[in-house]
Amino acid sequence: MTDGFGNLRPIPYARELPMPSLSAADPLRFAYWVPNVSGGLVTSTIEQRTDWGYDYNRELAVLAEANGFDYALSQVRYMASYGAEYQHESTSFSLALLLATERLKVIAAVHPGLWHPGVLAKLGTTADLLSKGRFAVNVVSGWFKDEFTSLGEPWLEHDERYRRSEEFIRALRALWTDDHAELAGDFYRIRDFSLKPKPFGVPGRPHPEIFQGGNSTAARTMAGRVSDWYLSNGKDFDGVREQLRDVRASAAAAGRRVRFGLNGFLIARDTEAEAREVLREIVAKADTEAVHGFGTAVRQAGRSAADGKGMWQDSSFEDLVQYNDGFRTGLIGTPEQIAERIVAYKRLGVDLLLLGFLHYLEEVEYFGRRVLPLVRELEARPRAAVPAPAAAPV
Repeated sequence: MTDGFGNLRPIPYARELPMPSLSAADPLRFAYWVPNVSGGLVTSTIEQRTDWGYDYNRELAVLAEANGFDYALSQVRYMASYGAEYQHESTSFSLALLLATERLKVIAAVHPGLWHPGVLAKLGTTADLLSKGRFAVNVVSGWFKDEFTSLGEPWLEHDERYRRSEEFIRALRALWTDDHAELAGDFYRIRDFSLKPKPFGVPGRPHPEIFQGGNSTAARTMAGRVSDWYLSNGKDFDGVREQLRDVRASAAAAGRRVRFGLNGFLIARDTEAEAREVLREIVAKADTEAVHGFGTAVRQAGRSAADGKGMWQDSSFEDLVQYNDGFRTGLIGTPEQIAERIVAYKRLGVDLLLLGFLHYLEEVEYFGRRVLPLVRELEARPRAAVPAPAAAPV
């Protein structure tokens, strides 16, 4: 569509349909971080009985599916950095996990700037068809400057990265839903592009789910305008309330609803003392050089946010040992303590918990056997009958 002078202009996104809303009566969803990157989920020399290879991850995906997990999120790193010496590419790894499972939805993290939305839309359609509607994408605006500059790509300032991500998501939506997709943006241009076949038809789902992370005002307002899911770094109750308020306000202004996911690192043990000792040992054995290097890189990436609220700007050294601030969510203690805290987050408005573990196979099974049944029991009780959650560990 042109403006009368031969220039392409954006068309209204009439088919930007929101995903079906979750209600308070719906069960909380659970996802896990796929360890497709070496080094585990904490930057520490503590033993982590986890492996970044495919055989281990295939076994883990089948186990997670059997233990109540709805989603898995494949991480994305393109080069060695900060304790992650080796990495599997996220989209191909996600497809492999989809083909190894029957119900699990797998979310592939991708970077605008390193992907063209048309190429990703085609790949995502194939993965979605092969898995009968279980492919999803997490659009990552990027914090690791070297991944861009080492590949000869420009490194944009913070808010520009989010502007590019928003265009990327708008392009994906158009490609997946329109027969003649067009976009005339500052970063991407699509001219009467017909993507066939379209993604797998799932009732109530207009296209594969689109996740997005962030912390800054730019991230929150972008989520409200275009994303299906907003993924927050680890937060306590006050932090979740603040982000929920902002994302919901942005979504309401756009006539939309965005689902909210929260990152957490879960340490469930038979006693609270055991769980807290594990946390103490993780931090005590932190890879100091890698944690400081990561902290410097991510703070530099977020510092240019217009309001200074970029991700990790208020993270302590201890927070950064789990590189998505997972300790801050406070899912550390007995199964009973953790279940109460999880349900308290749900009642604030959290729709999904994205979890990491120290020893994946053992702890995913323990979660499904000991923690999840308590969560479901508490969800079914009236609000007044649920105990106040335990304080977060310090």
